[in-house]
Amino acid sequence: MLSYWERKNLLHYDLVVVGAGYVGLSTAIHYKEKNPGRSVLVVERGVFPSGASTRNAGFACFGSLAEVVDDLKHYSEEEVYGLVTKRRLGIKNIRSVFGEDSMDYRPTGGYDIITESEMDVLEHLERINTLFRPVFGKDVYELKSDISSFGFSPLVRQLVYNPFEGQLDPAKYMKAMLQRCQELKIHIFTGAEVSKVDTDTCRTYVKSYYDESIPFQSRLIALCSNAFLNDLSPGLDVKPGRGMVMVSSIIPQLKWEGNFHMDRGDIYFRNIDSRILLGGGRQAFEEDEHTPERGINANIKSYLEEIAKSVIRPEGEISWEMEWSGTMAFGQSKQPIVQRINPRVAVGGRLGGMGVALGWETGNDLASLLSD
Repeated sequence: MLSYWERKNLLHYDLVVVGAGYVGLSTAIHYKEKNPGRSVLVVERGVFPSGASTRNAGFACFGSLAEVVDDLKHYSEEEVYGLVTKRRLGIKNIRSVFGEDSMDYRPTGGYDIITESEMDVLEHLERINTLFRPVFGKDVYELKSDISSFGFSPLVRQLVYNPFEGQLDPAKYMKAMLQRCQELKIHIFTGAEVSKVDTDTCRTYVKSYYDESIPFQSRLIALCSNAFLNDLSPGLDVKPGRGMVMVSSIIPQLKWEGNFHMDRGDIYFRNIDSRILLGGGRQAFEEDEHTPERGINANIKSYLEEIAKSVIRPEGEISWEMEWSGTMAFGQSKQPIVQRINPRVAVGGRLGGMGVALGWETGNDLASLLSD
């Protein structure tokens, strides 16, 4: 049973946002900045975001050369250009808005590891540099000549470097967003699992600790639960995809730093605190990973461990200290989904594993849609 005070003061808002990940908080922030006199509530079922916002690898990236070449097989040049432009803008804007120190941003650059089977992607380097030059102001991708200094195995035939990528701490970025929410007096309830959204009455029902259903009434609703959007709004082109990340024990005198991608971006690794962070491998076991459940796929773990031994560090031992998974959202298109369900309810998400780059701008687009 709700108290008189709870009913009077805590149940009514102008906007209720479902999901406190990157898109949800971005939507709340942008909406409040556009409409400072209106009240905003964000509800999140977990203590921390439930999907991937604080569980990703911390890559501020927009696409490796091999990934872009692969995208051009499935999408038009205009679509790929637009998507990379949006990712680039998102990374620039979060650095500008929150400051690089707040998210521990480091402009390390990124590398694409090219093996024998992928050498043909180098034929497209000049074409893709020409395509993206208007976005970046100069060539994005260049060949590295000092491959041996990285300590990789001979399986690495070529390294393609791009100076525009960087690393950040996903949880620090989240803390910066939460701080901005506090400054704007945005209300956030965690541990608030949404059981139902009535899009006709604009009412969001949250299951409480005591198993009662708490109805939050609002003028507008933004559904920002990304991989879990179909739980509340069935029929969307959104499919969950689990991603695994592993972190090694400390490796003294690690020879390199930066972001590294393999296999069209499916495998990725970076340095963090003198350790190796390694993730991905979904595409080798894709059907098993279209799940909203957390957990570790033993086959993917073995696959990544073998990559580490055979490619990344063939001359030295690696012991793995921790592992986890997060849930991303995918669909037929790599473009985020931002659309109305009805005049008062809209959805935003489906970031395709690019939440750091796309989350901020997706929230801005959704807030603009709801502010019309």
